[in-house]
Amino acid sequence: MLSPEQVVQAQLDAYNRKDLDALLACYAADARMYVYPATLVAEGREALRERMRQRFAEPDLRAELRRRVVLDELVIDDEIVTRTFPEGRGRMSMTMIYRVADGHIIDASVIAGAAVLDER
Repeated sequence: MLSPEQVVQAQLDAYNRKDLDALLACYAADARMYVYPATLVAEGREALRERMRQRFAEPDLRAELRRRVVLDELVIDDEIVTRTFPEGRGRMSMTMIYRVADGHIIDASVIAGAAVLDER
């Protein structure tokens, strides 16, 4: 069985490849995603699929890991995410807090900074 860190890394790799099936395989069937601290935005793989399908349609989507902290079943990633916003291409700081059990992410919380658009 993969360690929590390995599961989260596999999820990040799938995200950057825009491989939806590989990404969802990292999540438990009943996984939940929250906007920190407790606003539920997706529950279950199908809800995650729809949320990520929309995100993967962005041409510039990419997450760069800046640092990672692993505390038992918790994995905390500090990232810079490049996105295509309605206003244009830009970046945002993002902290992801994952809880992993039995080789799958069971919940994930998102803390997103403000978008900073690229210079035109």
